[in-house]
Amino acid sequence: MSSEEAVIRNPIRLAYLVSHPIQYQAPLLRRIAQDPSIDLTVFFSSDFSLHSYKDQGFGVPITWDTPLTDGYKHEFLPIFGNSTTHRPLNHGLFTRLKGSGNKPAFDVLWIHGYASLNALQAMLAAKALGIPVLLRAESWLNDRPRSLSKLIAKKLFLLAIKPLITGVLPIGTLNRAYWAHYLGATFPMWTIPYAVDNAAFEALTNKAAIRRTELQVELHLDPTRPVILFASKLQPRKRAVDLLDAYLALTPNREPHPYLLFVGDGEDRPLLAARINEAAAHGIHSIRLCGFRNQSELPRFFDLATVFVLPSRHEPWGLVVNEAMAAALPVIVSDEVGCHPDLITPGVEGLVFPAGNIPALTNALRQILETPCAAKRMGQNARTRIRQWDFEADLRGLHQALAAVTHAP
Repeated sequence: MSSEEAVIRNPIRLAYLVSHPIQYQAPLLRRIAQDPSIDLTVFFSSDFSLHSYKDQGFGVPITWDTPLTDGYKHEFLPIFGNSTTHRPLNHGLFTRLKGSGNKPAFDVLWIHGYASLNALQAMLAAKALGIPVLLRAESWLNDRPRSLSKLIAKKLFLLAIKPLITGVLPIGTLNRAYWAHYLGATFPMWTIPYAVDNAAFEALTNKAAIRRTELQVELHLDPTRPVILFASKLQPRKRAVDLLDAYLALTPNREPHPYLLFVGDGEDRPLLAARINEAAAHGIHSIRLCGFRNQSELPRFFDLATVFVLPSRHEPWGLVVNEAMAAALPVIVSDEVGCHPDLITPGVEGLVFPAGNIPALTNALRQILETPCAAKRMGQNARTRIRQWDFEADLRGLHQALAAVTHAP
């Protein structure tokens, strides 16, 4: 029997613990489940995302229109007592990991996130059973301001759980630096890039072109004018108001005005609406507040856009940037959007500006809009680059990690 046949006949039994079904993760989990060398079982703490619920960021009821649990084995862990729907305290994972035989039921436990009691009890259970633990999280060192006391507490906590972790799975450059800072540069790490279903977004955006006129009519857009797109939660840290200010500084010097579309909802919506009404009173009628749109609708907006902008502060990654790049859009992001070191070389796939610097954002918009040929080239470069930041790269990193912690050939 060859080593490849042995791996397929005896796949690595991988348990994955995550809080709830997540729209971005489902396609990756389906891809892993298709690999004959990995026997994947996903354990969820909650099923709230399978039903209509009020998202704290968007501030509106949401029902995801993409399948979240199809195509891979999964279980929902039982919940203690009256735990809250979104953050329940579970039980039963130790029993599932242990199994009924002489050996544990799983070879490796992969945990997404560490700042919960469920994650901690999972690490302790795996340690007691001799199961290696792989940890993945989105954090980076500039994710949000913290007091010195909180930073010290975080350092002590991560040092305390370090013996429970066999290795970590960085999502990108800044996340790798985070783990190196807290766990040490020599701690075992295998990169599993933060990726989306590139092929799906590329195909859906191409398909959306057929119905482009419908959305232009719905939004009252002149098809000859450029479109600036923001698509995210309307929260203060997303800095949508910065984009509005940069746009208003840009538009007096441009005629006709480009359109500015805000796709999303959240606590900043009333402020944005008031500012947009104020702009309209001064003769600027090119801003659209489009509200929350489901994930399957976003490619229609990507198809309309000339450039995508995410001006966030303390953004751990920004997966919507991956989606925009798959749609062949040039992207403008702040230097506090965590994906920028991995996905954007300034002037190649888009532009990066200092977070909160509105004149710099205005100049970036002007640079993109005044050079349509260069902007189109950036968009093609973006699509080319994101094609390499994909689920196949995730699988390669996962294979390396599993082989190392199980000493597989």
